[in-house]
Amino acid sequence: MGSKVVLRDGSPEAAAALAAGARVVARSWGAGLSVEVVDARVWERAREAVAGLAVLRELTPDDRDSILRLDRDTVADYPGDVATTHRPLTAGAPTPAPGRRAFGAVVGQELVAMTFVDVDGDRAETHFTVVARAWRGRGLASAVKALSLGALAGAGVHRFRTGGSFENRAIIAVNEALGYVRDEEWLTLVHDAGDRAGPT
Repeated sequence: MGSKVVLRDGSPEAAAALAAGARVVARSWGAGLSVEVVDARVWERAREAVAGLAVLRELTPDDRDSILRLDRDTVADYPGDVATTHRPLTAGAPTPAPGRRAFGAVVGQELVAMTFVDVDGDRAETHFTVVARAWRGRGLASAVKALSLGALAGAGVHRFRTGGSFENRAIIAVNEALGYVRDEEWLTLVHDAGDRAGPT
């Protein structure tokens, strides 16, 4: 297989690559949220939906071992291709920091869901969100993302970004319910061996 390139769907570059014989091997998307146009009560309802199931809280460096464990157990579960790949966290830098906040759901002593968010002034972008396999389908991704939105909006963040693979229909539904609006789509393209060269 040839080298892969990620290009915005509908762009001249993508059209040229497709015309030159490139194949679409994955599709991804991006979405934005403006605090001013979202009813924050939807975030409250998402948190309340898991009130009897898990404790929601911001994660700290003291949660390092739990964070690493959940990341290790789910690192192979991210759908899509190079545009949505997730690099495993490392022992040297897995934990929250001033520019990277993390929020999780805990059942007993077990961290079962978490979302990491990169923060830059009044803007933030989801780095990744993951739920332990045995706990999926119970609203935990919605809850931890809602927790992050509420906490960061309260700290002065006004614009949020997120994204993912079109293969993950569940997280698309989660983000739409929380107020995100999908505003961009991307193609991961590859030229097979023997095809004439496309963009790299």
